[in-house]
Amino acid sequence: MNWDKLLSAKRWGYEHKYIADHIDARSEFQRDYDRIIFSSPFRRLQNKTQVFPLPGSVFVHNRLTHSLEVASVGRSLGRMHFNRMLKEDAEVERKYPLISEIGNMIAAACLAHDLGNPAFGHSGESAISHYFAEGDGKLYEKMVTRQQWQDLTHFEGNANAFRILTHQFAGKGKGSLALTYSTLASIAKYPCSSVAGHNKKNIYTKKYGFFASEQQDFEKIAHDLGLIRVEGDEPVYKRHPLVYLVEAADDICYNIVDLEDAHRLKILSYREVEDLLMPLCKIPRMDERLAEIEDTDAKVGYLRAISINTLVTQCSNLFYDKQEQILNGDFNFALIDQIEDDFVIAMKAIEKVSVKKVYNYSSVVQKEVAGYKVMGGLLEEFVPAYLKNNSKYHQKLVELIPKQFLTTATDDYSKIQGILDFVSGMTDLYAVELFRKIKGISFPSMS
Repeated sequence: MNWDKLLSAKRWGYEHKYIADHIDARSEFQRDYDRIIFSSPFRRLQNKTQVFPLPGSVFVHNRLTHSLEVASVGRSLGRMHFNRMLKEDAEVERKYPLISEIGNMIAAACLAHDLGNPAFGHSGESAISHYFAEGDGKLYEKMVTRQQWQDLTHFEGNANAFRILTHQFAGKGKGSLALTYSTLASIAKYPCSSVAGHNKKNIYTKKYGFFASEQQDFEKIAHDLGLIRVEGDEPVYKRHPLVYLVEAADDICYNIVDLEDAHRLKILSYREVEDLLMPLCKIPRMDERLAEIEDTDAKVGYLRAISINTLVTQCSNLFYDKQEQILNGDFNFALIDQIEDDFVIAMKAIEKVSVKKVYNYSSVVQKEVAGYKVMGGLLEEFVPAYLKNNSKYHQKLVELIPKQFLTTATDDYSKIQGILDFVSGMTDLYAVELFRKIKGISFPSMS
């Protein structure tokens, strides 16, 4: 793969307006960032749980604040890589005119990386998959193709994000958000179909990156950017190189910031957090600097800042050193797993404690279980209502579905996807509220 082809300002749905002038094209990636910031799917992340549900008066991260922080780290990773390239070769911008913009490309992709996550996060994904694999939705297996069934029984937020960013929803105009090709490719952690996904041997096939409905769209972008296609019957591509930096930014933020949230909620003590983060804070006089801070929340904030800086430097250096291997499609690791050994050990210790004490904390588990029931319950009502629509009750339910999610297509897969677009786009609170109302648990007021 070649940077000159990988970096493109061509805009999805508006290819005829492609800006060939590289000076003018530079602002296109900042426009990607702005379009995502002002979009409805991004705003809804404010009410989608990151880890901790409805924490009351204590502020912790939601999906929106997490995405903003990931974008900040991602921009730094991109900028550091460009600065390294420029230092090594003063002519790098002449060779690759858009290389200075990779920070903006990565920042935009980071903002968008969680747009496809349904309410209640991974629990919501599991609930959707379970409805089709083992629940009432199993009867639809004979109505769809093998790949479409894989899409439904292994619902994937990453593929859903690509759909949100490229699908033309009814009444929403041409090209959806119409982002640039490079930004769209940079969110594809798993650039393969659902049939080829779930192969743990390769980092790019652990999950999958596009539904059957968007396969041709992804292939068009991949071909245009020169992504390497792996031989075989199913579409599998090597990652766009910037995906590694988007992934690294996400890995750095959630691993470190989840500890900070757990401390604020008194799930972890200050001493526990300090013990986990100090191995990442190898700077002079670290103990003295901490001693100057009295407030424990401020101490944790300082530890968090230094830890993130350490990991950003480590991942940036590794990406630069492995650049040729990455461009050849031969780097089969997440950057965070290949940094210096001492830091890998520290990250594994953080992961172990997070799984044991944070992600299995009682309120987190309760939220996941409740979310599972809510998402499954909504599908039980809306999927048969839209597919059959053969009773007054079904017709009333269909009236509750916003017009943008209704399709003129007549096949069952497209109709099911319309319902999944509707349900997966809900915020946590809206999903709970609608579930309670249509199940008769609460009664809507007229106010």
